[in-house]
Amino acid sequence: MAKRKKKGKTVKALHVLQPNGAGIDIGATEIYIAVPEDRTQESVRCFGTFTEDLHKAAQWLKSCSIDSIAMESTGVYWIPVFQILDSYGYDVILVNARHVKNVPGRKTDVQDCQWLQYLHSVGLLRGSFRPSQDICAIRSLLRHRDTMVKSASSHVQHIQKSLTQMNLQIHNVISDIVGVTGLSIIDAIVAGERDREKLANLTDPRIRADRKTILKSLEGDFRPEHLFTLKQALSSYRHYQQMIRECDLEIEIHLNAADSNTDFDDNLTPPSCRSKSKAKDDSAIFDLRRHLHRLFGTDLTLVDGISTLTSQVLYTEIGPDLSMFPTANHFCSWLGLSPQNKISGGKTLSSRTRPGSNRAAQALRISANTLIRSKSYLGDYYRRMRTRLGAPKVITATAHKLARIIYFLIKNRKPFDETIFAEQERKHQEGMKKRFINRAKSFGLQLIAD
Repeated sequence: MAKRKKKGKTVKALHVLQPNGAGIDIGATEIYIAVPEDRTQESVRCFGTFTEDLHKAAQWLKSCSIDSIAMESTGVYWIPVFQILDSYGYDVILVNARHVKNVPGRKTDVQDCQWLQYLHSVGLLRGSFRPSQDICAIRSLLRHRDTMVKSASSHVQHIQKSLTQMNLQIHNVISDIVGVTGLSIIDAIVAGERDREKLANLTDPRIRADRKTILKSLEGDFRPEHLFTLKQALSSYRHYQQMIRECDLEIEIHLNAADSNTDFDDNLTPPSCRSKSKAKDDSAIFDLRRHLHRLFGTDLTLVDGISTLTSQVLYTEIGPDLSMFPTANHFCSWLGLSPQNKISGGKTLSSRTRPGSNRAAQALRISANTLIRSKSYLGDYYRRMRTRLGAPKVITATAHKLARIIYFLIKNRKPFDETIFAEQERKHQEGMKKRFINRAKSFGLQLIAD
């Protein structure tokens, strides 16, 4: 019997949901803007990237009755375009370039902006999450500070290289070459001191190395070229340290001006004993923890593994308002900490997390990795899951759990209470007990409690 031929479904045209939408393809020196064809004779126009040109583009869009604009978040080129269009009152959405790929072989600036405009008009684009302008300002300063910290660290490496070239091993004897002892010795060497005894007298009494080892580490070949590079590296390090202090002052000004929108309780809970084992926070010249407590409405550093700097990264990347994420599942998915299921033919091909460079997710992964020796519930969870998943996967799994905890704390403005995990721990212990009993029975044995 011949099989009955199935009728194919007619593909319906997509309805226009955003009739006043435009698309912009952004480049370093020019931008291409596409508007609906019924608005003007020339539906695609090219503008320069000078401020005057961007204002002309905004005025042209007004004349075309545009109220919503989609653009790719290309490098940092989108920032001035976004800011000027936003000041004109447009609803501007940033789109992940991965979500708007065109058909291969049709990659031109004109076709890119037309493709963006079409996808935006039929409602197929979702805007990227962007915090408020106040938080973006603090985020910009914090990222600039991170860049300067990395630059200062590179000059510390230059100092160590110069010392090694002179065979001065003092940086292998003391723990911190840019600490009080290290800088005192380097300053004396740059100033012309070569006597090992006098240099050794500059060491702090708390240095663990004995005097004999210190004296041996201060004997070297003081060549002029290496002394010159040491002097410049030391000067550059101190220059960046001064810039970091100035940046801290500017960050504090913005933090003071930020509105917490919460009834702030100034009584901070003292850090628990286990917080001493957390990663050492980068020093700041103001009480960052108190500021973040006021802005979040809760102290995230009470969560095991979350340091003050991690809390700062979370504030600058997501802010205190999580209304954009209806549930914790949405929040974890945005962070890239949820599995990305790929199913074909009824089989799961992959459940890896989405690749990305979300700074908040990176901070949570670093925090999760510090829990390996923690005696808290989260530390037990990390070690328990590590035996099942392995080290790389358990970091993501623990970061996912931290993200859910943080979402609940920020959303509800409640302090962290670890006792809520007691019931989960009790159930886990009971489950382990049952598994041991059943395992013993399978071997014909019986477990007897003491």
